[in-house]
Amino acid sequence: MAPTNQSTETSAGPLMDQARKVFSSALVDGLANVGLDFLEGESQGAFILDEDGNRYLDAYASGASCNLGRRPEALAKALETAALETDQGNFVLLSEEKAMLAEKLAGFMPDHLGCCYFSVVRGEAMEAACKLARGVTGRPNLAAVEGAWHGDTGFALSLSQHAQKHLFEPLIPAVEPIPFDDRDAIERVVTENAAAVIVETVQVENGCRTADPEFLRAVQQQCRRVGALLIVDETQTGFGRTGKRFSIEHADLRPDILVFGEAICGGMFNMSGLSFTSTVKGFFDDHPLIHLCTFGGHDIGCRVATEALDGYETIRPWRNAAALEGQLQKSLADLQMRHPEVIKNVVATGLLGAVVLSEPDQAAGFCRRARENGAILKQGRVDSASVIVRPPLTITREELELLTTRMRRAGEQLTGLFP
Repeated sequence: MAPTNQSTETSAGPLMDQARKVFSSALVDGLANVGLDFLEGESQGAFILDEDGNRYLDAYASGASCNLGRRPEALAKALETAALETDQGNFVLLSEEKAMLAEKLAGFMPDHLGCCYFSVVRGEAMEAACKLARGVTGRPNLAAVEGAWHGDTGFALSLSQHAQKHLFEPLIPAVEPIPFDDRDAIERVVTENAAAVIVETVQVENGCRTADPEFLRAVQQQCRRVGALLIVDETQTGFGRTGKRFSIEHADLRPDILVFGEAICGGMFNMSGLSFTSTVKGFFDDHPLIHLCTFGGHDIGCRVATEALDGYETIRPWRNAAALEGQLQKSLADLQMRHPEVIKNVVATGLLGAVVLSEPDQAAGFCRRARENGAILKQGRVDSASVIVRPPLTITREELELLTTRMRRAGEQLTGLFP
């Protein structure tokens, strides 16, 4: 077990200097600012080691990709076997691996989402969803709820609240915002020109701001009224993170398209994608090549994802997330009560939580102190005054207690540093 105050001095210096030269000096500085300037070593379950053998509880989980824990043995074996028996395949050709995964995914998803498309990363999946929505409806407008984060690519960036997106304007046209939880704005924004509305049920990168179920249902109702599609981005909330298989279950939503993230492979391979209705599939029937991805439906990745879905069905980690939700809520509330001068809000749903501080510098400092105490956390990308708590869904009650104890120590060391 890591000591209470472990050193953040590591042997990564030379590689960090090289990264500064060839990648981005600001990237290296930014990692250091939040205590992430180290090299990941071995990982297992809820823990990761750095290059010097320091052991940390992982509350980052690679952006909610590692829902089944770090390096699950079954997925590692599936990856090894697949690499010996197949390769990426040809992305426009069918394969047994693609067919098996599609069948298993259809059984895992809500029953009306029986069709799918495989991509590599979150942003690209959102690209495919937006193109599909415009193609299906023949309409130009896309409406997105303010404060969301959908990725860094063209459509995804245009839909997101990104501090630097003005650097790349003009972006995708005809994207209109819906104020968060503003039911009165829905009819004004979502008209007969709308191809789709894109929502996150929980805006994870924005302090885990959770949409009112009534607001979400009103969005869905308006989409049905005007013939727009409802696209729900579950890249960070899916596969059990909020105590349900998918967070749409909390609000009884039936989206036309559900975007899922890299958790489909449990963090062991790069795959994302979208599931959609048979009605939406009709556009793919007429226009099969509207979105091509060389590594989408990678045959090795499909085998890993198939094994991961078996793991999800066996372990049912959403049950653990639901069972530990109260513990996480209580621990975060206690943290806020101890440090009200710097922590202005906490929130937790399932095993997804946020600590919202007064200033971004405080959030960065909290992350640095957390690492010194043996926990890895990450700032939110929309609300940079927030710190996101998203451990693997296989974390035990004892490990969660250890995580929040280390966070509490980080809070104690943070108090007094900021007026």
